[in-house]
Amino acid sequence: MRRFALAIGIIGAIAFAAGAETRPDEARVFAVPGPTIAAAPSTPPASKEQPSKENGATRESTGVTSDPKPQEPPVAAKTIFGAAATPASLAARSIGFYSRGCLAGAVAIPTDGETWQVMRLSRNRNWGHPKLVAMVKRLAGDVAAKDGWQGLLVGDISQPRGGPMLTGHNSHQIGLDADIWLTPMPNRRLTAAEREALSATSMLGKDGIHADPQVFTPYHAALIRRAASYGEVERVLVHPGIKKAMCEEKGVDRKHFHKIRPYWGHHYHMHIRIACPPDSVGCRPQPPAGPEDGCGKEVDDWIALLQRPPKVAQPGAKPSPPPKPVTLADLPPECRLVVEADGDDGRDHKPGKPQDARGATSR
Repeated sequence: MRRFALAIGIIGAIAFAAGAETRPDEARVFAVPGPTIAAAPSTPPASKEQPSKENGATRESTGVTSDPKPQEPPVAAKTIFGAAATPASLAARSIGFYSRGCLAGAVAIPTDGETWQVMRLSRNRNWGHPKLVAMVKRLAGDVAAKDGWQGLLVGDISQPRGGPMLTGHNSHQIGLDADIWLTPMPNRRLTAAEREALSATSMLGKDGIHADPQVFTPYHAALIRRAASYGEVERVLVHPGIKKAMCEEKGVDRKHFHKIRPYWGHHYHMHIRIACPPDSVGCRPQPPAGPEDGCGKEVDDWIALLQRPPKVAQPGAKPSPPPKPVTLADLPPECRLVVEADGDDGRDHKPGKPQDARGATSR
């Protein structure tokens, strides 16, 4: 049985009842929610506890009273998509919004290339739309050839079928987002254990707000500018302190600075997002970035916001209830097809075992 049968079994069990390190900064990234797609109303099947004319049983005749069986809560979509070890064998397509959707026909970036290495192999999140994977490979080669980098350490991209993740990101659901560490790739191959344990380097100084010039160098700024220069790239998220440092750099071209957006966290990696591919019908874009370079009031307002003292909880205040889990019914209807589609049996992917640039397991 294919490894993804577990997820299908879960879905079957609930009969599509709803209508059909984890970092806090990543949980909020790009808070531009897509609309919830409501499930079509359905009529529930008759309860087995109801009397039937065929057997003549009624509550009055038997004297037995029984409450209706409580309905099982719908399974969270992150449980379903988190169980997928292989991609859906469908045409490549990003479905829905960056923070509310799924991915068909995903491809994996090999865990090892000449100018990149994938980190956190156990997460199995090195999958993306083919156009995103091609962009990451191109960026790795360009910065190695032109910007003085040995290569890139690649963080999370997406799950084999996209969708919500068990831990971490709110976005990265449609295979068009990629995290690139700001820690340079070493001049050797990291072991699987090192890829799990190695921590990315923060670019911030002791105040936790401004970039440390001894750590965040012109090489880092060149990497970010290079990513923003690509036509398919729509956003590059960085910490406000990093954007401020880039704005203060002298003699650089700011042509693509409008794409470099300050946001919470992102002091140890940059988050690259590409636009919806033309052939991805149903992919919802976000509004384009404005033409301003963001080096004036915008970034200064971000720095001032980070400098504000944290709010103190009021005594006796009730904590906010946890958010309602996103279910399969909350995603675009096409995501059901992605869940049900057959993928490969996963034999070619063994978490924690590096692969070379041809996809074969390295020795």
